[in-house]
Amino acid sequence: MSNPRTGRRNFLHGVAALGAAGAAGMGLGNAAAKPPFRMGLQLYTVRDPMARDTAGTLKQAAALGYRNFETYGFEPHPVNYYGMPARDFRQLLDGLGLATTTGHYDLHLYLAKPASAMTAYVDRCIEGALALGQRYITWAWLDPQSRDLDSFRRVAERLNLIGAQAAKAGLRVAYHNHDFEFIPQDGKIGYDIILDETDPALVKLQLDLFWVAHSSTRSAHEWFQLQPGRFVMWHVKDMDKARRYTELGNGVIDFTRILADARLAGLEEYFVEQGDNFAQSPLKSIAVSAAYVRKHLE
Repeated sequence: MSNPRTGRRNFLHGVAALGAAGAAGMGLGNAAAKPPFRMGLQLYTVRDPMARDTAGTLKQAAALGYRNFETYGFEPHPVNYYGMPARDFRQLLDGLGLATTTGHYDLHLYLAKPASAMTAYVDRCIEGALALGQRYITWAWLDPQSRDLDSFRRVAERLNLIGAQAAKAGLRVAYHNHDFEFIPQDGKIGYDIILDETDPALVKLQLDLFWVAHSSTRSAHEWFQLQPGRFVMWHVKDMDKARRYTELGNGVIDFTRILADARLAGLEEYFVEQGDNFAQSPLKSIAVSAAYVRKHLE
């Protein structure tokens, strides 16, 4: 494994031209150079409908224009998604013309355990991700007791470890943020540790735009400028005036401005998400958000 700090310097040098090109801006609706992004959905948004009727929920989402899904909920023994073997879930997606390129996996549960326990779990994640055709295994959460600076350093160490492990299987690892990464502790924040102490070649970033707007002193654009090309996935979810989740277009976040930085960030996929505070129901909320994406972001 390369030294993370050396890797970061090499990474930044290598993407300088990319950053310069992206700084000029490139919206998703740019007809001259429209990037091939599929409308994505984090399935946590529709977790209740998925629990009642997995196939029916996916069909309804597909009818709204969603084509790429981020999984939520993984069973390592056996390797299952939504109560079915990985191969069966893949067949369901294939039959509907859908894909999944990443999933949120419970890596945080292994942070305090020996590294061997985490790598054993990641072996199962790799098995599942390969079965589904996913490209990324995403670390999505930290328990409250694991949010001090020393814990963030341990997270960075483990991300490098499993990033190398996943790379041997042709996959990548990414880290997803919430608000707690941006809370100052002794003049530092956890997110800086994640960026500075992980190897950019092994560990990518899934930026949650809601939590950046909610809790970060840096804007999304400023984060992209720090490490251009590394923010390969985004969570696109809106924030209302009470600073709660809401449907896209019903809140205060200017996504058209952020999406102009798609090239600068290195964006490969984005996922609409809304954790709660649905105006009526999860399925109606994803319909509102899909309409916003089609009108303003494509």
